[in-house]
Amino acid sequence: MHAKVVVVGSLNMDLVTRAERLPRAGETLAGESFETVPGGKGANQAVAAARLGASVAMVGCVGDDAYGQQLRGALLAEGIDCLAVEVAAGVSSGVALIMVDAASQNTIVVIAGGNGRLLPASVQRFEALLRDAEVIVCQMEVPPQTVEYVLGRGRALGKTVILNPAPVKGPLPVEWFATIDYLIPNESEASALTGLPVDDLPSAQAAADHLIALGAGKVIITLGAQGALLVSGEGSEHFPAPVVAAVDTTAAGDTFVGGFAAALAQGRSEREAIVFGQRAAAISVTRPGAQPSIPSLAEVGNL
Repeated sequence: MHAKVVVVGSLNMDLVTRAERLPRAGETLAGESFETVPGGKGANQAVAAARLGASVAMVGCVGDDAYGQQLRGALLAEGIDCLAVEVAAGVSSGVALIMVDAASQNTIVVIAGGNGRLLPASVQRFEALLRDAEVIVCQMEVPPQTVEYVLGRGRALGKTVILNPAPVKGPLPVEWFATIDYLIPNESEASALTGLPVDDLPSAQAAADHLIALGAGKVIITLGAQGALLVSGEGSEHFPAPVVAAVDTTAAGDTFVGGFAAALAQGRSEREAIVFGQRAAAISVTRPGAQPSIPSLAEVGNL
């Protein structure tokens, strides 16, 4: 399989419980529902890219448990090459324990599990995938040394390198920036990366300018209903968001990144890729869930 988009990142099983309210410390509370949903930012972005028309390979690691089998199976069902999704013995797969109340407020505990075993040596074993890629996508739910290795290797191979810095708690190592073609944070992530407040277009512009000054090739800050802001050394452009009735914003960012990567891998222009990613993300927020909400190419429409 010739993989035009290679996603290096996390696979998690989301364990979602719903109740009228969140329990207090030491309290046992009757819940309303429970479901298991394949997730993880890496896997979500791989699914989005695959559904939106790209040939995709995933590089990741799951545990030797039933969740690991289910996570790999979910990707295989999307036609994603999973030869580089390894199984780590003696650990669980990554899981996210999510409690949601009636007002849609939530608490989340994430256990890295197998994701923490995805080390640079693991990626090196699948060098051929990186060489075959048009676009390489990373996030921050795997060890930072692995992200650093993939960014650097992608740059050395002359690939288009995308970093979605999620989740992130502070600035990135300065040496990373020169290896990134597209840095794609949301408002809170842009704020964490720069130490600046980001809540509107002017503040997003200031944060993006800061990230460009650090060496990033181009920055796309996703702003939810306020659209997206593309900033480079040549200037900036605002892309208004499609107007929809949002039901659940889970995986909207992942859908945008996957759609953007898929469009670039198919030879679309930067502007076309951003608009396409936005259209896909707009559809995703109109229905619940992470991977279940990601639309197909037919739903979004060809560029």
